[in-house]
Amino acid sequence: MRRLQVPVALAVLLAAGVFAAEGRWPWARLQVAVPIVVSSAFRESADTLQRGETIGDLFQRQGLVSLEVTRLAREFGIDTRRLRAGLVFSFRRPVGASEPTSVVVRTGPEERIRLQRTEDDAWDLARERIPWRTEIVHFSGDIGTSLYDALDHSIPDDMLGAGERVKLAWDLADVYAWNLDFTRDLQPGDRFNVVIERRLSEEGEQRYGRVLAAELVVGGKTLAAYRFGQGGESGFYDGSGSSLRRAFLRAPVQFRRISSTFSSSRFHPVLQIYRRHAGTDYAAAPGTPVMAAGEATVARAGWSGGYGIMVELRHRNGITTRYGHLRGLASGVRAGARVSQGEVIGYVGSTGLASGPHLHYEFLVNGVAQDARRIRLNAGPPIDANLRPAFEQVQAEYARLLATGSGPASLHPGD
Repeated sequence: MRRLQVPVALAVLLAAGVFAAEGRWPWARLQVAVPIVVSSAFRESADTLQRGETIGDLFQRQGLVSLEVTRLAREFGIDTRRLRAGLVFSFRRPVGASEPTSVVVRTGPEERIRLQRTEDDAWDLARERIPWRTEIVHFSGDIGTSLYDALDHSIPDDMLGAGERVKLAWDLADVYAWNLDFTRDLQPGDRFNVVIERRLSEEGEQRYGRVLAAELVVGGKTLAAYRFGQGGESGFYDGSGSSLRRAFLRAPVQFRRISSTFSSSRFHPVLQIYRRHAGTDYAAAPGTPVMAAGEATVARAGWSGGYGIMVELRHRNGITTRYGHLRGLASGVRAGARVSQGEVIGYVGSTGLASGPHLHYEFLVNGVAQDARRIRLNAGPPIDANLRPAFEQVQAEYARLLATGSGPASLHPGD
């Protein structure tokens, strides 16, 4: 056994010689990191633009006096007066320095502004676009008390925030503004089905972009809406390619409830007598915008007895609409002015013979009052014949998404 010790020792020595010659010692693989030398340290802080103060006030509070905000903003076409209170500014300064060397502010969902001090003590301004990516998502659910409550219960917070769900509810109401009276037509057991754009930022934010397609099942009848662009504008069309847009809105105000309907006789809450009610009363919060129900010319605008502040619009084909008990008129609304459908003409109030804030709305045909909620409106204009194939392709894709709720949409309807 002792004879084997010499060869083993020689083998060890030979191996050591080989490793030494080739620089391949096993422990040579253990490397020591190069020390990191910090040449300058920075301190970061944030400050919020308060109501009533200027950007200069905020910068002075942060010790930033060398930056000529007005001149720099003018060079880059930025109106600092339009920067709203609540914006958060981030400041970065070297430790021990009296002034920041970098300022960053997020001015909106799509943009941030970066101010950077240069080596020659000047300042550079850069406007940075914040990239958002768009994905198409599908939601559906049963309607109980209202469309908003249905959306609120069916869409989780991690998909759309509460504010975005409110916006979606109003946008869906706008899509069907010519076809549905949302206080009268929707009933428990109806359903909604919608395909929308959801936008995601690089910072993990999310918001909803646009409604692309929708279906409302109301009283067993399905009302479909598909977004499609033509002539540089996009609108909504039904399955046959007819526009959902009509000559008149179903309701000219975003209201809480109908407080009084069109009737031959009702008890007037102010006069305390029975008299004919020639319009529809929409209860709404004071100051709620009132919209023109259709394209028109302003016939009257101002005080009108029991109507209080009232706007009367003259439309084509002998149709007149009246909007009474307003708190005030919108800018530019006066006799002879032209207004477009959906344009704000005044604000809900309680002027004249009114017991509370509401809009009194009348719809007259050749001077005879009609129930605006029961007027039958003709179908809107159809898709142009040369765009029909493109529309049918878009409509088929969105109908598939509404039916299955899965898979990315391969088509976009244009702007």
